[in-house]
Amino acid sequence: MKGLIALLIALFIVGCASQGVRYTYDEIKDYPPDIQERITKGEIALGMTKEQVRFAWGPPSSTKILSPQKGKQREEWIYSSSLGLLKSRLIFIDGKLTYIISNEQRIVGED
Repeated sequence: MKGLIALLIALFIVGCASQGVRYTYDEIKDYPPDIQERITKGEIALGMTKEQVRFAWGPPSSTKILSPQKGKQREEWIYSSSLGLLKSRLIFIDGKLTYIISNEQRIVGED
């Protein structure tokens, strides 16, 4: 089962990365080297900004402003693969990626 989930995630990431370059070097040159590397590989990580995620994965399929929680702004981004096989939800709190939810299962939590 874990192998199947890993395969689906890999297919999703390849699908996102194959959409072409979504940034220029000038747009990412001031980010830390590890963030630049993630963006160029089409990867995301907790703590990334919305702009960094957009550079890595491109624009989301849809977005939704969620009600604030503990005075913090929350936003949800949905990414769906072109084949509809995998759906990922990203939750940003105060502009930072805080949750990555894939196939309706929470796979990465808050720092």
